[in-house]
Amino acid sequence: MSDNSSTSENRFLSRSEHLIDEKGRLSIPTRFREVLRQAYSEELIVTNWERSLRAYPVPVWKKLENKLIEGGNKEKGFGKFVRYVISGVSECALDKQGRILIPPTLRADFAIKKVVILNGMLEHFEIWDKTAWEAETKWTRDNFRDFEEGLSNLGIF
Repeated sequence: MSDNSSTSENRFLSRSEHLIDEKGRLSIPTRFREVLRQAYSEELIVTNWERSLRAYPVPVWKKLENKLIEGGNKEKGFGKFVRYVISGVSECALDKQGRILIPPTLRADFAIKKVVILNGMLEHFEIWDKTAWEAETKWTRDNFRDFEEGLSNLGIF
């Protein structure tokens, strides 16, 4: 395993459209597989999130899990969030064709049937039903001004 530096080669970037086959197998884009090979391993943790699934390299997931263990009990009502996220955890290793198997329960929970969008989020990536992705990006585009203050605070805007 190579050093997990902050270069773009070790980040999940961009988005792409993919098909899930009838068995629930999803091909992971080559650029995402390269990030996994270079910085992590070919194993992912896939779990529930808000309106999509999230796929984490195992070391990134372990960090998140430790934060939930160490600080989650300090946040009021956070047990429900932890229960929700942990209930969806599925360990997914890439097969020889670069695919993962998404369990039927996770596909059903997010109405994932055939066409999905894989969206890079730097240290993890999301798996969206295409219709849900289109609604999410439309909302973000329509409300882009809501981000101006935060972008300005970061020195980006």
